[in-house]
Amino acid sequence: MTWLDRRTLPLAILALGIGAAALLIATRPRVAPIPPEARVPLVRVLEVEPQTLRLSVHTHGEVRPRTESDLVPEVSGTVRWISPSLVSGGFFAAGEPLLRIDRLDYEIALEAARATRARAESDAARAERELERQRTLAQRDIASAARLDDAESAARSAAAALRQAQAARVQAERNLERTELRAPYAGRVRSAQVDLGQFVSRGAPVARIYAVDFAEVRLPIPDDALAHLDLALLPGEELPGPEVRLRADFAGRLQQWTGRVVRTEGELDPKTRMVHVVARVDDPYRPAEPGAAPLSVGLFVDAEIAGREVENAVRIPRAALREGARIWVADAEDRLRILPVEVVQRGRDEVVIRGALAPGTRVILSALAVPVEGMPVRPSDGAAPALAAGPEARAS
Repeated sequence: MTWLDRRTLPLAILALGIGAAALLIATRPRVAPIPPEARVPLVRVLEVEPQTLRLSVHTHGEVRPRTESDLVPEVSGTVRWISPSLVSGGFFAAGEPLLRIDRLDYEIALEAARATRARAESDAARAERELERQRTLAQRDIASAARLDDAESAARSAAAALRQAQAARVQAERNLERTELRAPYAGRVRSAQVDLGQFVSRGAPVARIYAVDFAEVRLPIPDDALAHLDLALLPGEELPGPEVRLRADFAGRLQQWTGRVVRTEGELDPKTRMVHVVARVDDPYRPAEPGAAPLSVGLFVDAEIAGREVENAVRIPRAALREGARIWVADAEDRLRILPVEVVQRGRDEVVIRGALAPGTRVILSALAVPVEGMPVRPSDGAAPALAAGPEARAS
């Protein structure tokens, strides 16, 4: 191959490639441009109906007796009789005998006190007669003033001895009565530490008992939740306490009891910012219906305190409340609208709101990456059920 052929061959190959490319471009198929399809987000909605709602505050607490005390003998002695009710868990009525101590020593002491009183009465009567005699003699100038003074002193001493003997007799009678321990109220035995034949000492507890006429539950609530409850907080206020529903899993099923708030404790816990209210349940050991369990002391219960009524309010899931106390709604043209609302109560799962909400307003529950006022949305069918008649909101 000559020198000239070696130089022209690459140029020929390049020209051939350029020509082939130009031919492909000239004969390419023509594609009509298609505009991109707008993607409208699919959202879940909840239709709401403004109505009058009753708020509630949820909390929990432990059942405790309204009165608990030690059963303490006021005299010492040997136990001669114990009531069958004086055992752990036993029930007793008000005034029922629970324990008897040996009476013999106290009967002897009472008899001695009666004898001392009789002797003191005789001495006092004799001293009074002697005083009258000395006064008569003194009026006749027969008795001296010293003898009259001695008679008056003896009469006063005899009267004092009589009063002392009378007090000793009353004390002996009371000690004899105290050999029988009676229940101060209708109640139940928490624990007993006494047995037949045991010597008990005055002032040493023999049992722990508590009243069963009603039970109390101490319930902590956040200080901001007080706005939702009708409670007497100022001196002189007299308001009927709100109703309280108590629930607990007990005896193999969910049990319920009804009570009422009777008082608010006097201080705010500085650490937890909680205020404690006390709910009372009457006759806790008398079930309201057959098969129901009693409200036993020591049971841990969930409590729902009935609050105030709020007009033109709706209840929505907490996730539907957006930042800045706003909600998203889908209007009649399926476009997103951002509405400000008033948050009445925040709960763990739900919130109660008020605002310019017409019946049938569709609240958007789904999250959107970039919500824009007026953007189109596609509300989904089969939305979440309405919450307006659902469970009441929980206090945060």
